[in-house]
Amino acid sequence: MPDATSDPEPDLPRFTPPEQFNMADYFLDDRVREGHGDRRAILTDAGSLTYADVQTLANLFGDLLRDAGVQPEQRVLIALPDGPQYAAALFGTLKIGAVVVMVNPHARPDEIEYFYGYTRAVALFVGTECAEAFQQVAAGAAMAPRHIFVADTLDFEESLAGFSPELANFPTHRDDPAIWLFSGGTTGRPKGVVQTHTAFANTTECYAKGVIGYQEDDVTLSVPKLFFGYATGSNLLFPFAVGATAALFPDRCTPEVLFERIERFRPTILVNVPTMVNQMLAHPGAAERDLSSLRVATSAGEALPAELHRRWHEAFGIELLDGLGTAEMWHIFLSNQPGDVRPGTLGKVVPGFEVRVCDEEGRELPHGEVGWLWVRGDSRAIGYWQQMEKSREAFRGEWYVSGDMLVRDADGYFIYCGRGDDMLKVKGKWLSPREVENCLLQHPLVKECAVIGAPDPDGLTSPHAFVVPDRSAAGSDEDLERDLKAFVEQRLPSYKCPRDLTLADELPRTHLGKVDRGALRTLAAHS
Repeated sequence: MPDATSDPEPDLPRFTPPEQFNMADYFLDDRVREGHGDRRAILTDAGSLTYADVQTLANLFGDLLRDAGVQPEQRVLIALPDGPQYAAALFGTLKIGAVVVMVNPHARPDEIEYFYGYTRAVALFVGTECAEAFQQVAAGAAMAPRHIFVADTLDFEESLAGFSPELANFPTHRDDPAIWLFSGGTTGRPKGVVQTHTAFANTTECYAKGVIGYQEDDVTLSVPKLFFGYATGSNLLFPFAVGATAALFPDRCTPEVLFERIERFRPTILVNVPTMVNQMLAHPGAAERDLSSLRVATSAGEALPAELHRRWHEAFGIELLDGLGTAEMWHIFLSNQPGDVRPGTLGKVVPGFEVRVCDEEGRELPHGEVGWLWVRGDSRAIGYWQQMEKSREAFRGEWYVSGDMLVRDADGYFIYCGRGDDMLKVKGKWLSPREVENCLLQHPLVKECAVIGAPDPDGLTSPHAFVVPDRSAAGSDEDLERDLKAFVEQRLPSYKCPRDLTLADELPRTHLGKVDRGALRTLAAHS
């Protein structure tokens, strides 16, 4: 079978913007030019802003940056809570041709120092709640932004009166860097994925409009925050592309907060993640909450177990679309689709992309075999910032070669098996931890779980399960552990059954909120 890099490109639907292309035009200014300036763009607890309001605010932010001497292609850090200032900082930065770098506003001091040095950003927008941490690190860092703007204060708002509400967009090239996204790896420092203006528009056309069908009367609400690329798209860029409304709130998302915002904002699209799906289902008042405004919910960030999908549909009856995307291809390229949902799968390829399952040599594998994810399309990143070796490994011609492992069935649906370094070779056979996790989740006392590989006394790999139980209905830990092991042994072949099982109050998380499997492997090694 020929190497995947040598195959001719198929006749894919393509979105080709003009050579001079600034995504701030595409997502924001075009709505005003189309006569939709008075449409509601952002909805918050404090009220709403129109597209004309957001454009004016973005122009003020952009003029502020320009007055501070920020040049095209220089980096601007955004560490703001979700709200109108976030949108203004993002679009204002893009308008002057500078590059947005989104970071978690609650980053630890060592992470902040890393972001300062790695990005060499010249300016920072930060919120009041986290400003002190970012300022303290800047005071002692070898490299820090020259300008730090605390952008959610009354003083800052008043200072904007001295800047222009009119701003001509810098004539960026469609292939210019627009936004950095950070890869969600669980080991080492996150890599900066440099994405272009074209990439964000391309996925909007292919996925948001082509698959989900965003419409101007939609209202979106997101569990993950805007610094996470999944939310940047689904809860800001995608609704803006069609003149819809993005509902934003700064609070940490809990089931109670989410239910309350759904009932208040009446969203039609809920941007969700498997962890919150699980927490919503476990909420004691879930059955009484009003989710009737929702027409669809999406899930990404981590694989959605089939058991969670089943429980969601049984509890809420709302179509839940699981999908897979990466920072390197910006957003979703595999997805279940409205009216075509197969629980336990990632759905099919989003039109405009091509996905293959390949062996170690890049040869496409037959249906039903586990292999590495290869994907191509016009949302492919330029590469990793200052990571040439890793860029060469991951970006091969038109293709991005992911560390994810998948199976494609005969009907064209893809099943996620796990990251390559998470997959287990047990007794000579591949084992996907997700299969064991899905089995454990069927037990009524399991709230959350994760399975990793750990060496047994003979030095061979065996499954080790970490389980967050519902202790309110459980007996002793010893009895529960015995019961859980027996539960799995009755349902899975012996080599898939956890040799060790650890009960925990919670699972460790990465900076993107995903289960930190590296941390679990460390715990298993010391248990």
